[in-house]
Amino acid sequence: MLGSGIYGLIGQAAGQTGNAVWLAFLVAMVAALLTALSYASLGSRYPRAGGAAYMAERAFGMPLLSFVVGLAVVCSGLTSIATQSQVFAVNLGAMLGLTFLPVWAITIGFLLIVTGLVLRGIRESMWVNVVCTLIEAAGLLLVIAVGIPYWGSVNLLETPSLPGGDALIVLIIQGAVLTFFAFIGFEDSLNVAEECRDPQRTIPIALISAMVLGAMIYVAVAITAVSVVPWQELAAAPAPLAEVMERAAPAIPALIFTGITLFAVGNTALVNYVTSSRMVYGMARQGLLPKGLGKVHDRTQTPHIAASALLLLLVPLAFFGSIAELASATVLLLLVVFAIVNGALLVLQGRTGEANGKFEVPRWVPALGTLVCIALIAVRVTTGDWKAPALAGALLVGIVGLHVLMRRRILPVTD
Repeated sequence: MLGSGIYGLIGQAAGQTGNAVWLAFLVAMVAALLTALSYASLGSRYPRAGGAAYMAERAFGMPLLSFVVGLAVVCSGLTSIATQSQVFAVNLGAMLGLTFLPVWAITIGFLLIVTGLVLRGIRESMWVNVVCTLIEAAGLLLVIAVGIPYWGSVNLLETPSLPGGDALIVLIIQGAVLTFFAFIGFEDSLNVAEECRDPQRTIPIALISAMVLGAMIYVAVAITAVSVVPWQELAAAPAPLAEVMERAAPAIPALIFTGITLFAVGNTALVNYVTSSRMVYGMARQGLLPKGLGKVHDRTQTPHIAASALLLLLVPLAFFGSIAELASATVLLLLVVFAIVNGALLVLQGRTGEANGKFEVPRWVPALGTLVCIALIAVRVTTGDWKAPALAGALLVGIVGLHVLMRRRILPVTD
């Protein structure tokens, strides 16, 4: 969960909500925690790859809905990786002064390296994930440590001028949709459940503890950032947290923190790539995608065909839209999935004969989670710019079109 969301987007979130960016993180955390609890309950019931698509199929018995859910998760992973590739290319180019190397070349090189790690194996990918997580967590704690002396120096409820008479709550919710990007990742654990030990117990513990700890770090970082750097300048900074470090601790070389940012970005992209490939693999095993995508490499035991197919989609997507637009599209796609997954748990809890898992939540949790996700979608679509909703909508329409083609056997499911 810790990754490029907080490193790359806090400046843009501050541009939307001003010094109240910490409130946007709190609202996003509440929305994410409700869904994380539902995922934890579902993970303790049915730990398997392609988790969200499987839960939708089990609850609603609608192949189209399962197909849309599964590929929406994949598309959200792809738009997230595309976001990371842009952030990585911009930061690496700035850090090393690579004026002779175009951004697109760095972007493609980054995607090829991440693809190689995913193809190498789950153990190698997760070891890289652990190392990167430790580095980026240390970076965030360092930001908090050097910025604590600045706490209390600004009005933490100061916001930009409210456009068109918008209420403060609207600005906060708009910011929450963007900062929600910093919390995504918890859903990935369900897609690698078959490769975990005792997933019925470990997945709920991991989800809840990660959400609470991550929220505490995010809020502290947000307060630190706007306390050290005026939110207007933070919004304009290409590397917001590096700017915070430069002002609060000028003795620490800026290159060090930019390097930490690169680890954070690479880590997020790697995890999204791993889980997206497992999602495609799981859907192929369910018969929702061509059978060949469900093949596993004999030596590495990775879904190599699924991972390679995703690379073909990633390269053009990485150049479609800005960082903020790709991030918002990612969140909108996931909010659609989260609303359906919350609804699936609500249905399964009320169905006679469904076995309980080791971790159960009250029925109001998935019910409220569904409503919150729908509310966030509605606010973002009706009050924000049109590009991110258009991208998310186009991807959803494409998914439905792909399902129609496969149903008509224009695109065969089997080899």
